[in-house]
Amino acid sequence: MAPHAMNEETMNGSSTTTVPATKMAAIPHTTTVPITGTQTKPDTIEAMAGNWADFTFASIRESQVSRAMTRRYFADLDKYTESDIVIVGAGSCGLSAAYVLGKARPDLKIAIIEAGVAPGGGAWLGGQLFSAMVMRKPADAFLREVGVPYEDDGPESNFVVVKHAALFTSTVLSKVLQYPNVKLFNATAVEDLITRTDGEGGIRVAGVVTNWTLVTMHHDDQSCMDPNTINAPLLISTTGHDGPFGAFSAKRMASIGAIP
Repeated sequence: MAPHAMNEETMNGSSTTTVPATKMAAIPHTTTVPITGTQTKPDTIEAMAGNWADFTFASIRESQVSRAMTRRYFADLDKYTESDIVIVGAGSCGLSAAYVLGKARPDLKIAIIEAGVAPGGGAWLGGQLFSAMVMRKPADAFLREVGVPYEDDGPESNFVVVKHAALFTSTVLSKVLQYPNVKLFNATAVEDLITRTDGEGGIRVAGVVTNWTLVTMHHDDQSCMDPNTINAPLLISTTGHDGPFGAFSAKRMASIGAIP
């Protein structure tokens, strides 16, 4: 069977050419492969759903998928290896901090380090595995800021209730990830602190030592897994009661005489 031809479109959409499938391996990794044939790019899911008979996914090579992911990931590593702020933990506290800081200071590079694959920490549920989230006033101002609906028993009540904790977490997460100056590195653990002398006999934190979380779980049975680093003058720990990072950091700073 003769290989079918595919359309190639440059990133800026300035040109379109026909490329045999056998030559797809030679396509530069900066190109994309749009919907082909008689299809048009639908603007809405309703428009797409109205033409299922002719619907097919665009053809794509496995190498394009790998390049699209790895190129962006390592570009982010290169960019954020020197950050202005590192936030450790992407639960409700870390995401809220990233939202406020990212909005207030778009000139700063903010890296969020989350050990879990899924950000959000324990904030996908309320207490005792219940779904509702109770938030004490005046934190309801933050809910109005990010657009999360809530129930309020009236001016005499000292709390409000979000119907599901995941509604709060997913809303804040989606807003944080849209900030051009914020990058979330999930499935990444902080293994140590970078410290520097401050010139006056004191010691300050100057960044974090990181590694992929799955790697940190196998230090006892594997070797040659050196960590990565992110330099930053400001480190914020938001790991909460489940995270060992706070206790580890305190012990680490005490061991080098940085704190009593």
